[in-house]
Amino acid sequence: MKTKKLPERFCLGCQQSLPKKALVRIVRSPEGEFAVDVTGKMPGRGAYICPKADCLAKAQKSRGLERSFKGKVPQEVYEKLAEQVASLEAAAAEAQS
Repeated sequence: MKTKKLPERFCLGCQQSLPKKALVRIVRSPEGEFAVDVTGKMPGRGAYICPKADCLAKAQKSRGLERSFKGKVPQEVYEKLAEQVASLEAAAAEAQS
């Protein structure tokens, strides 16, 4: 039986290639709005990071999101993303215990 290949994506923070399901997608919609896409199906250009606050900080420091989205990302977007990633981290920690 043929095994199914799992799609992998590159984390902009830690620079590792991981399974797509293990990463969080950040999407810029066609209207220019940014959001965290937990379903992975929102329309727009996407970039992936690990669901950790330190990966988001590394992506911000290295300007990984700016390169991915080919434009400037406002500071309030990073703040909003940090809140959403923190809530994802808390939910993951709660699920493990």
